[in-house]
Amino acid sequence: CAFLRPTKRQRVTPAIDERKRRTRGREGRQRGGRGVSERGKRPTMLVDGFEVDSPNVTYTEDHITAKYVYETTDVVQDGGTWKVKPRQIGYEFKTDKRVPKLGIMLVGWGGNNGSTVTAGILANKGGLSWKTKDGVQHANYWGSVTQAATCRIGNFNGEEVHVPFKNILPMVSPNDVAIGGGDISAMNLAESMERSRVLDYDLQMQLWDQMKDMVPLPSIYDPQFIAANQAERADNCIAGSKAEQVEQIRRDIKDFKAKNALDSVVVLWTANTERYSEVVAGMNDTKENLQRSIEAGESEISPSTLFAWACITDGVPFVNGSPQNTFVPGVIDYAVSKKSFIGGDDFKSGQTKMKSVLVDFLVGAGIKPVSIVSYNHLGNNDGYNLSAPQTFRSKEISKSNVVDDMVQSNSILYKDGEHPDHIVVIKYQPYVADSKRAMDEYTSEIFMGGKNTIVMHNTCEDSLLAAPIILDLCLLTELVTRIQFKSEDEEDFHGFHPIAVLLSYLTKAPLVPKGTPIVNALSKQRAMLENIFRACVGLAPENNMLMEYK
Repeated sequence: CAFLRPTKRQRVTPAIDERKRRTRGREGRQRGGRGVSERGKRPTMLVDGFEVDSPNVTYTEDHITAKYVYETTDVVQDGGTWKVKPRQIGYEFKTDKRVPKLGIMLVGWGGNNGSTVTAGILANKGGLSWKTKDGVQHANYWGSVTQAATCRIGNFNGEEVHVPFKNILPMVSPNDVAIGGGDISAMNLAESMERSRVLDYDLQMQLWDQMKDMVPLPSIYDPQFIAANQAERADNCIAGSKAEQVEQIRRDIKDFKAKNALDSVVVLWTANTERYSEVVAGMNDTKENLQRSIEAGESEISPSTLFAWACITDGVPFVNGSPQNTFVPGVIDYAVSKKSFIGGDDFKSGQTKMKSVLVDFLVGAGIKPVSIVSYNHLGNNDGYNLSAPQTFRSKEISKSNVVDDMVQSNSILYKDGEHPDHIVVIKYQPYVADSKRAMDEYTSEIFMGGKNTIVMHNTCEDSLLAAPIILDLCLLTELVTRIQFKSEDEEDFHGFHPIAVLLSYLTKAPLVPKGTPIVNALSKQRAMLENIFRACVGLAPENNMLMEYK
């Protein structure tokens, strides 16, 4: 496999002082990609690409095929004894190496997230630099697990060898994607970028001419699902009945694909948070009932559900980046029957990501969180829309459920039905714009009746956290569509389940198939993603045992 070499900024490990960092970086490249850790004691090496030398792995012009033994355990009760039985299952993975020309369509393209993603792609593609009061900045994809994270693949002469995450399997480069989408506002992307107040002025001016002619397609506006204050932006709306709106969405996707000569398209919802839809038997509980409800123009069918339905109809992957229940039972039923990928819900970018790390750490350390208070204030349009109680409730649900699996994993600390007191508050504060403030207080019970309180404060442009996650969701969704596998008991290869569990690492409220455990702990989600990709090239899971050095 041949891959592009990472830039200097990606390849050099931080050192104590800037001059030493640059010197060590040059020395590292001369040694073939080695860098030195901050303490200077644990050398590492970053390689661009690799091939697995194993009789279980085959490389052809079009595919990587790998035989893999999955090891798991079953727990059974035999009389009064619990017995744990190790079990092995043979799998064969086949990954299509042919990277397609990918298009990304964002619903809510003209919002803060959409304009920031677009500007980021253009800036990286052009290799732009710009001046700020802190010095010259360079375009990068930091914050993206696919573009800026690495994975350990082994050891060389006592040194750990890492590879960019994006090079484990052939993946679309974000610089090569075509981007478009729709919005209820007709404002062009340059003006949207200016309105969002996210990017530095010098960078905005460099991108202005490229973005001023980018105008969102019309989108669906239904005032009963979002805050009333969004009416002032709604000047670019798809007209007609709900069934006619679905058909227009399908035409827009097909036109976008044809115009840009694309092989595949991923659609992602980054528009306003909607209120929860009511799930009603006979209306949206099955695919047949939901189809009839769309045709009848039932008022309780949300815009995001219509977008999902349109995408599933044509086999276009759809990802929900907001917290509402877009995927009502009828949508899930339809996606499974069509084998069309869906994923969500709600970007996991800042406060909730930290929560899924910290609570996992506390419970895993035998410390009992009993009170979690999460407060936010922000001034962008997301905050403006969330100022309505019905839309805030959607966000409150997705933020609050993130600790459930971690609490349930430890019945030593928590009795049946016991749960930490957990409250989430979001306030709209116009002055701070996209620079969201998040404050958290975690109170835990510790040894011998003691109490421990941890308080955190986080400030960051919300869209600068969300933009790389949007890219990751789209790039990973596309890649998953090129992976097939079969167990030792199956004759034919097949794809993953249409509900894309592999996207869980990037979402607050992971959508999973019925009967599948919901995992929110960030480290477990990251390990699942990495280890499945490792299995696709015949590598064992990263278990960190390092027995060769024990």
